[in-house]
Amino acid sequence: MINMKFKSRTKISYTFLRIVSKFIGIDKKNRNYGTDHPLYLAEIHMIKSIKENEGIHVTGLADMLGVTKGAVSQIIKKLERKGMVVKDTDPRNLSRLVLKLTLKGKTAYMYHEKMHQEIDEFFNIALKNATEKNKKFLKDLLNSLDEEIDAFEKREHP
Repeated sequence: MINMKFKSRTKISYTFLRIVSKFIGIDKKNRNYGTDHPLYLAEIHMIKSIKENEGIHVTGLADMLGVTKGAVSQIIKKLERKGMVVKDTDPRNLSRLVLKLTLKGKTAYMYHEKMHQEIDEFFNIALKNATEKNKKFLKDLLNSLDEEIDAFEKREHP
């Protein structure tokens, strides 16, 4: 006989994975974000990081994102070619360049934020009849899953 508790837990996990997969599909899709150039996921997130940390430089951006300066530099070069980002002299340190968004880069940022607002609305619609207790449970569950996934990734797996 099948253990119903296990079957239920498996069904929830598969539903969760299916939803996560759909969100990954949405997130990975290249979009123009209101501009004339398609942007990859790493590019739009770099634009977001620059916008939200005005005056940041390549090293600061690499440190903040936990990636190499080389990786940041490669994406910045692509964004410069697409007319999204410019490098400008740092007025506080004339030997350093800071990153700034162009008007096109700011447009992409704005469209990206709008897309995230639409995703937030998915959750608002799905939770419209939920009690505050149920919303807190869901938030706690998701935070717990986040921690468990971090711990899982740190463990060695064959």
